[in-house]
Amino acid sequence: MIVNEVVTGLVALVIGYLLGSIPSAYIAARLALGRDIRRLGGGNVGGLNTYREVGIWAALAVAIVDFGKGVAAVSVAYWALALTDLSQPWVPAAGLMAVVGHNWMVWLKFSGGKGMGAAIGSLVVLLPLYGYWPGLLIFSGVIIVPFIITRNVALSMGIGLLSIPFLAWLGAQSGLFVAWSIVLGVIIGLKFLPTALAAWSRSHNKMEFIFDRGQRE
Repeated sequence: MIVNEVVTGLVALVIGYLLGSIPSAYIAARLALGRDIRRLGGGNVGGLNTYREVGIWAALAVAIVDFGKGVAAVSVAYWALALTDLSQPWVPAAGLMAVVGHNWMVWLKFSGGKGMGAAIGSLVVLLPLYGYWPGLLIFSGVIIVPFIITRNVALSMGIGLLSIPFLAWLGAQSGLFVAWSIVLGVIIGLKFLPTALAAWSRSHNKMEFIFDRGQRE
């Protein structure tokens, strides 16, 4: 029944949001240092700030959990789809909600990270579901190559986000997936924009902005 599908879909979205809201970086900093990650470094509740301010092992744990948020959110929705014949749009929407939950965590008064870990986790499940698993390799390369050249995290991630709609259209050939990727870019872009503006204000010229090896979140 349609009502059951909608109810199940809404539950999947709520679960996705709550999964995304797991404050892994906050917990890691509390356990390791007894301090609030929001008051360390750039204040970002994410893996990179954890790496810079807490350490590599804490950051690795945070990265795994954040990645798992996206994987779990999409997988739960897909599982619901298999059980209830749920409409396909709910599945990518659950991934979006994991990113929203990570960026605006209900447990931390709606502060959070930038959502790339949860977004990549969602993509790892979604791209194969849409029949385009090679897109994972292309997406990884699009991020890694600019980062190796510039050491600029925000720029590399931004380029990666811009590539997703093209991957969705050329590889998956899904209008729904294209729309999902655009909304994803907007959600993450809202959190990356302050970082980019701050980096721009610190830079003396465009080349320094692009090759911002000392950039902080």
